Amino acid sequence: MEENNEVEEKEYKIEEAEEHNDDKEFMLDAINHKATWVLAYASERLLSDRELILKAVQNDGQVLYYASQDLRDDKEVVLTAVKNKWLIIKYASKRLRGDKDIALAAITQSKDAKIYLTDEILKDEEINLILNPPQDEETKS
Repeated sequence: MEENNEVEEKEYKIEEAEEHNDDKEFMLDAINHKATWVLAYASERLLSDRELILKAVQNDGQVLYYASQDLRDDKEVVLTAVKNKWLIIKYASKRLRGDKDIALAAITQSKDAKIYLTDEILKDEEINLILNPPQDEETKS
């Protein structure tokens, strides 16, 4: 018998998500079945649960939007989310929007991420080089 390592998507209803809003096992099961949207209904306690949110942002960086302020300031959580979806950097704490690793993860996906970075990190030589690569002499004219 052949094993299928792909997790199948499973249908979840809004009513179920509301009913299980403080049930970590339910939320983990939903995340494992690619239904990260259920976190929109999660309790504040669960939105502060590092393990749960870290698992969720691995599948869908957009989940950072729902995460607690503390987790929006957790480098591992934010870096994982940004690597998954660069645009989510806008929900990171100001401190982490000035973090070089996070800035690099975002701008290597899209230079548009620069509008969410701090002025200080934009002055970083490596960041600046990615955003403003030197032009060849031939392309200048």
